[in-house]
Amino acid sequence: MLNLVVCIKQVPMVSELPWNPKTGTLKRELAEGMMNPACAHALEAALQIKSKHGGKITAVTMGPPMAEEVLYEALAMGVDHGILLSDPTMAGGDTYATSYTLARAIDAQCPDFDLVFCGCFTSDSETAQVGPQLAEELDIPAAAYVEQLEIKGRKVRMQRISDNFLEIMEMKLPGLVTIMDRVYAPRYPSLEGLINAYERSQIRILSTKDLGIDAKAVGQKGSPTKIINVYSPTAEKQNVVLKGTAKKVVDEIFNKYGEKISGAMGKDLKKM
Repeated sequence: MLNLVVCIKQVPMVSELPWNPKTGTLKRELAEGMMNPACAHALEAALQIKSKHGGKITAVTMGPPMAEEVLYEALAMGVDHGILLSDPTMAGGDTYATSYTLARAIDAQCPDFDLVFCGCFTSDSETAQVGPQLAEELDIPAAAYVEQLEIKGRKVRMQRISDNFLEIMEMKLPGLVTIMDRVYAPRYPSLEGLINAYERSQIRILSTKDLGIDAKAVGQKGSPTKIINVYSPTAEKQNVVLKGTAKKVVDEIFNKYGEKISGAMGKDLKKM
């Protein structure tokens, strides 16, 4: 039987939220949360592996108390246990601090894991760094941007598209994979699954103290990344009105904007 771990994240349902100018982080409490789409694909991949080979799945997420909602969703879909890492000291962590915290939780709660699943990126940051960094923290091999996988004994065979080439790889277990969002379409939780998820809750809530780690190593204090400024980019447009005959207007366009047009087209207009 396989011992599978899926790292999932709750992200805001909307793409734009107010920022906290002091911390450079999103004010997540102003929007409803949802399971990160790529994490849902990773969860579906784990569920299919469990269905084929047997075993158990533990879903792990880090966030405020409201992040428990995505664990209930995961339980309703077929996950066996959920772990919520929630502590004020964990707030505002960068990918380095996040992967460190997740690794210590997996070490403590799932020491005999076989395969860790992560989404390839999250919709609220898209760094794609937590999965590979988590593998480094756990000292295990990893493969990113995996589209399909299957278990062969104590190995996992994977395929992915990289630079327009189809790659087929094998990796010994234990290991970690990040799953793309092209395959493994997430299933919908069933009514029975939802009832069981809330009536037979298998969620553990762990703090920094519970994990036995230094509060200075997590959250903002444990993050080497410092946000200098946060702003929303604005596009500025300038309208230009050209007058005269068609030939005069075309000549003026090429005189004023010929270099920009050539760059966009990848051709030297003077030689055409």
